[in-house]
Amino acid sequence: MPYNLSLIAEFNTPGSFLPSIVAYTVIYSYLYRMINKDRLKPWNDLPKLPISKDLYLDDYVYRLLADVKGALGELKGTARLIPNQGMLINTLSLQEAKASSEIENIYTTDDELYAAFSSPDMIEGTAKEVLNYREALWKGYELFYPSGKFSMDKLISIYKIVKQTNEGIRDPLRKTVIRKGGSSITAGDIVYTPPRGVGIIESFLDNLFEYLNNDDEDPIIKMCLAHYQFETIHPFSDGNGRTGRILNVLNLCTSGFIQFPILYLSKYILDNKNDYYYHLSGVSQRGAWKNWLIFMLKAIISTAHHTLSIINNIVEAEEFVKAKIKRDTPQLDKEELVKLLFTQPFITVKMLEQNRIGTEKTCRKYLEALTSVPVNILKRISISGRVYYMNIELVEAIRK
Repeated sequence: MPYNLSLIAEFNTPGSFLPSIVAYTVIYSYLYRMINKDRLKPWNDLPKLPISKDLYLDDYVYRLLADVKGALGELKGTARLIPNQGMLINTLSLQEAKASSEIENIYTTDDELYAAFSSPDMIEGTAKEVLNYREALWKGYELFYPSGKFSMDKLISIYKIVKQTNEGIRDPLRKTVIRKGGSSITAGDIVYTPPRGVGIIESFLDNLFEYLNNDDEDPIIKMCLAHYQFETIHPFSDGNGRTGRILNVLNLCTSGFIQFPILYLSKYILDNKNDYYYHLSGVSQRGAWKNWLIFMLKAIISTAHHTLSIINNIVEAEEFVKAKIKRDTPQLDKEELVKLLFTQPFITVKMLEQNRIGTEKTCRKYLEALTSVPVNILKRISISGRVYYMNIELVEAIRK
């Protein structure tokens, strides 16, 4: 980089008027080249990564980074103790798919989502879009986790599943703009025009992958800065937000901070949507990299604590159900049955059959027994003419 901002700041001492002017002039000149000066024109001079660490690193950020790693370490350690990893991954990834889709104004109810997950042949409407996201998440995990390397073909594979399309990188000649949402008087105004042109998007993505694949930066910092860069490149005609959020969790997995994709930032982003977009635009319009990084680090800490709480809730729910079955329906005190009840929120007779719990008649009898008073472990639900059995305790554990 042409300037070291920390060294420039040393000239800015009390009583040193001229150096102060020089320092501020140089800093302003440097930052001016880092921001998007015209929202109506493609940002083809978007700064590539890495950028000067003086723009985002200080003692406060380092302290936050230590807190992030502590929270992730606790989450990883607790998750390892769960014997039924499938249960944990299924429930959390479904909630992530739902929250990430809601950010893009794709809504489905929990019941619709759980029913669709339990009966893939019945998937339709927005539930299908949500489950496409979950499928893309797992495809990404399969592609990225063995090597830990990011590449264009892997990214496009994820996007194609998210959007159920054969398209790849958006057409370099197509005019693409980002407009302000909402219902205010300025809704619909252009707030940003991403880069475009032959080879330009690919060049930015190649730089992004090179940045992610090298070891010159802390992996957590890389994840945060890369998320901004990906969303700003906006490489696809649609689905960039969902694809970018999948890359976040894959980053955490490939760098070893979590073993499985169980930490998702979508709920935090959804709960703090205005702040999220404010800090994204803050980087583009004011060069406020540190504020963006702080927002993302706090998001990881909050999400790690929330996920840890959900895991503890699920463990308590499973122990409660085991004890209740043993006391109220000892004839159903079967380890494989209880395990199946906690693989996902909705269970079906067919699922029990497929796992050799018994015949159709026997499996139905078991599930109906668990809905009866005073057991009340399951709740019988009919959706589109199909019967599902909702694990009451598991659903409550996820929602707490």
